[in-house]
Amino acid sequence: MNTTETLKWGEFKEQLQLQPALHLQFKYAGNKFVGAAYHITEIKQAPITSVDCGGVIDKWTEVIVQLWEPSEQQQERAMVVGKALSIIDLVEKLLPLDKEAVVKIEFGNAAFDARQMYPSDINVEGENLVVNLTADKTQCKAINRGGSCGTDDKGEECCQPAKPKVKLINLAAEAACCTPGGGCC
Repeated sequence: MNTTETLKWGEFKEQLQLQPALHLQFKYAGNKFVGAAYHITEIKQAPITSVDCGGVIDKWTEVIVQLWEPSEQQQERAMVVGKALSIIDLVEKLLPLDKEAVVKIEFGNAAFDARQMYPSDINVEGENLVVNLTADKTQCKAINRGGSCGTDDKGEECCQPAKPKVKLINLAAEAACCTPGGGCC
C-alpha cells in the first residue's frame, strides 16, 4: 500500500490485521531496520491545535506508536504482527483511538536521533510485513493554501507581529507657536 497522504490510524490497523502471522519490521533512513528486539513501549493519542504564520487555526489528532530498541540484541526475529495487535487491543480497551488520527512512529537509537516518522507504505516481503518510514517535514501552511510566507498580497508581513504605525510630523513646517510676549502661555 503506497500512500501519498498521511496514513490514518484505522487504515494502519487494518493493514496489520490482514497479516497477523508475519514479522513486523520497521524500515527507516533508506534501508536500515529497527532492531528485531524492539518493543512497542507506548501508544499515544495527541490532539493538536495550532495557529500558523498566517493566523489560521488548525486542529488534528495524531496516534504515535513509540518503539524502543534495546542496546543488546535479545532476539533474531521481530515480533509478529499478532503480538503488536494484542498491544494495540490492550491500549484501545483503556484509550479509544481515533480512527481518523494521523499515524506517526516514534523511534531512535544510539546512531539515529529520536524522531517521529510517517508510515509511507506497508509491504509484504517474504515472512515480514515491512512498514517503511519517512521523515516528518516542516512546512509553511500559508504557502500550501496558495499564499506566501513573508508578505501577503498587500505587502504586509504574514509571519511577524504587526509593526506599530508611527506618525511622522514635519518639524520644519511653519505652525502657530508660542513666542515670548505672544500671549499664548
